[in-house]
Amino acid sequence: MSNPFSLEGKVALVTGANTGLGQGIALALAAAGADIAAAGIVPADETGEKITALGRRFLNIDANLISIEPVERIVAETVAGLGGLDILVNNAGLIRRADAVEFSEKDWDDVMNVNIKSAFFMSQAAGKHFIGQGRGKIINIASMLSFQGGIRVPSYTASKSGIAGITRLLANEWAAKGININAIAPGYMATDNTAQLRADEDRNKAILDRIPAARWGEPADLGGTAVFLSSTASDYVNGAVIPVDGGWLAR
Repeated sequence: MSNPFSLEGKVALVTGANTGLGQGIALALAAAGADIAAAGIVPADETGEKITALGRRFLNIDANLISIEPVERIVAETVAGLGGLDILVNNAGLIRRADAVEFSEKDWDDVMNVNIKSAFFMSQAAGKHFIGQGRGKIINIASMLSFQGGIRVPSYTASKSGIAGITRLLANEWAAKGININAIAPGYMATDNTAQLRADEDRNKAILDRIPAARWGEPADLGGTAVFLSSTASDYVNGAVIPVDGGWLAR
């Protein structure tokens, strides 16, 4: 029986793969056999070096996803550069922190543009390609704040709640076309986005006290779920939002 988790011969496009969760996911997909295109405003040179060391092809695409202008180009460059597109991971994201009473319109718009608007239109652009070939996988990166309200991150909470919604909507529309759309909801991960929380002794302790696994997650912790959702092993999984959170939601 062939390995249902193998990604040999597949091409994956990962946004925001220069560091953190995006890098961890890109490396996991490459280790499973996929060639990787990375799209973002910061070159993913380190990620590329690690992927080519695994014997996989790598393509870096310069694109600022605060605007939807580059989305069609990103898909076209991936197909032209790597010979196809099978998997899209909408990972690029921003977070801005301030009390709701002081939150600025710019911080609202910047976060919403990257986290939800670009994710939808990247899915649309990839979806056109996937519908044409009769198959494809889309993984959106949700959050614990797809389920909860959080504090001091109103646009981030709104965007990640929206990610859960469009994941289900796209699954409803495209599942019958051979396309699987699902989301991963990371728990509290040790990335640049959480540096402020980890530096705050009281908040850090409060967070760790609630996580049954008793540690912050690492980008590599998302790898297995990302490979599963990218592979034929998940062909009957549609519209799911899968927590990878060390047990946070179970507490």
